[in-house]
This record gives sequence, C-alpha cells and structure tokens, in this order.
Amino acid sequence: MTTAILYILAAIAEIAGCFSFWAWLRLDKSPVWIAPGMVSLAAFAWLLTRVDSEASRPETVSQCE
Repeated sequence: MTTAILYILAAIAEIAGCFSFWAWLRLDKSPVWIAPGMVSLAAFAWLLTRVDSEASRPETVSQCE
C-alpha cells in the first residue's frame, strides 16, 4: 500500500474511534459504542506503524545534523 492510502485509512479510523467515544459521552449513546471505538483507535495506531518513516533511518538522521 502506498503511504497516502495508509494515512487516509488511519485518519478515518481515528475519526471513527473518537466519534464513538464522543457519541457515548455527549449524545448519551449506549456504552456498546465504546467497543467499536476501541477497535477503531487500535486500527489507527496499527495503520500508522505500517507507514515507512524516512526519519527513523540512521543515514537520514545523520544528514540532518
């Protein structure tokens, strides 16, 4: 997958997860809304780990100094 697709999917997962918690707290939705929110936020974190980071490579860091 490309980096752009991963970022888009991660953004959707973050928004969905945050919305589910917000809906539970502010809209008085059922606590059942928390479960998909937790899954969405876990997917958000996992998707971000799939992105290749150029900044984490030693040769890139040494060039910045």
